[in-house]
Parts: sequence; C-alpha cells; structure tokens
Amino acid sequence: MRLLVVEDDPDLRRQLVSALEDAGYAVDAAKDGEEGHFLGDTEPYDAVVLDLGLPIIDGVSVLEKWRRAGRKMPVLILTARDRWSDKVAGFDAGADDYVAKPFHMEEVLARIRALVRRAAGHATSELSVGPVVLDTKSSRVSVDGMPVKLTSLEFRLLSYLMHHKGKVVSRTELVEHLYDQDFDRDSNTVEVFVGRLRKKLGADVLHTVRGMGYTVNEPDDAP
Repeated sequence: MRLLVVEDDPDLRRQLVSALEDAGYAVDAAKDGEEGHFLGDTEPYDAVVLDLGLPIIDGVSVLEKWRRAGRKMPVLILTARDRWSDKVAGFDAGADDYVAKPFHMEEVLARIRALVRRAAGHATSELSVGPVVLDTKSSRVSVDGMPVKLTSLEFRLLSYLMHHKGKVVSRTELVEHLYDQDFDRDSNTVEVFVGRLRKKLGADVLHTVRGMGYTVNEPDDAP
C-alpha cells in the first residue's frame, strides 16, 4: 500500500513517515499544499494524511481540487483540537476521517488501516483467501493457522493483492502502489517477490494471469 503525507511541520512529518513505513507502507511526503496537490493529482495513492494548515495552498483547497478532479483516494485530515470548524470544512471538502492534534500515532495507524480496508470493501482487519490469513493490524500472515515470516516488501505485495481479492492486478499497478517515488520501476522485483511468496505460502492462491498480471483467489476459483 502506498500513502502520501502532506504536513508542513518537519518533525511531525518525519514521525508520520517513519511510523507508516514501520507499519509496512510505502510513503511519499510533501511539505506544503502545492507539492501535496501535485503528488496527489499525479500519483496513485491508497490513502492520504493531509494537514489542513498548510503553506502556499491550504489543506481544504488541496482536497477540494482533488475531488473536483475525480481523485477518490481516502483522505485522513489533521486538525487543531479546538477548531471544530476545520473538521466541518474538511468533511465538506471530501475528507473521509480526521485526527485532532496532538494525537497518538497508533490512532493515525488504526484510522489509516480502516480507511484502506473500507475503500477495498473489507470490514475487518483480517483478510483471508483459502488457508491464507493476513492481519492488517498485526502485520502477520498465517497458512492453516501456522505463522509465515515475510519481508516487508513481500507482505506489502500480498496485502495489496488480498485487499483486491479476485481482481487481476497488473505489474504496473503493483509497482505504482507498492513503492515510493525513488524506486526503480524498471526492475523485475515484482516477479521475484511473487515467486518467493508462492514458495512461502505453499497454498494455491496466488496466480499469474498471462499478459495481464496477478490475482489471489480461493483455490477452487483459480483463473
């Protein structure tokens, strides 16, 4: 999953990026509304953390521009605790949720997990396909109840596919949603990680659709 953090406070921005990366996300960051709007308008993100009090272009205006342009990614806004009017303005502009400053980082992580789940049509933190269970809260994977140890990139790839269970996901889409801007998008790492996942999972749930991409399905529903 790939996220965007738009926050002008450098310390808070670093803390958010670090916490989200530690939680298994690929994260891009912007320090003002202009840069944030450009990234959100040109890159595919699974969710955005957006401060409202931004320089150059304020957060509400950034969000309004995204929504007018048809950008539908879930947006979590950051607001001052005593500014209820900011929350209203944010929701009216198209926000999906908010966190008031100061906040606990675990709350941000929980709300991001919920936004990503809901956007993909899932109601709980556990995603399953056949004997494979992925817990987005604990970042753990098991097969037939036995834990499977994955690298952060392997987990990120499996998580994206399981959030989109039954859908054929192209290599290009995977690269766009799994890696930040600095990643070498001409590499063959997706194919490498798919091969590793198949070996580690052992279950017949991860499939290649020739010429189209990859999908996870119940074993009896393989394409």
